[in-house]
Amino acid sequence: MSDAKEHIDKLMQELRRGTITIGVLSQLSEPHYGYSLVTTLDDKGVHVEPGTLYPLLRRLEKQGLLESKWDTNEARPRKYYLLSETGKEVFDLLCEEWKSIVTSLDHLIDDGGGKKDGDN
Repeated sequence: MSDAKEHIDKLMQELRRGTITIGVLSQLSEPHYGYSLVTTLDDKGVHVEPGTLYPLLRRLEKQGLLESKWDTNEARPRKYYLLSETGKEVFDLLCEEWKSIVTSLDHLIDDGGGKKDGDN
């Protein structure tokens, strides 16, 4: 593996770790159980391992951002997660922050990026 590839893999892991919460919160305006959330995110191009997702869901619930409810009507009981009122507010604020960060980074990349005028 090249040095650049090794660096990218590590940096992408850090970047994903920092953004996965927004991705998860974005899907919980409607109830989801863990596996359905893994599948939904994966279908939308965001791969999350169950071993990463379940601790995150428990942490977000403990922080009051999610509410949960067990459904025992199926053969296999499932715990459904949904944004709490606080979770909705936090998600909206995170989205504003995210957009601000993206705009700032776009400017940095466009203005700096290691290229000079006329470079491709």
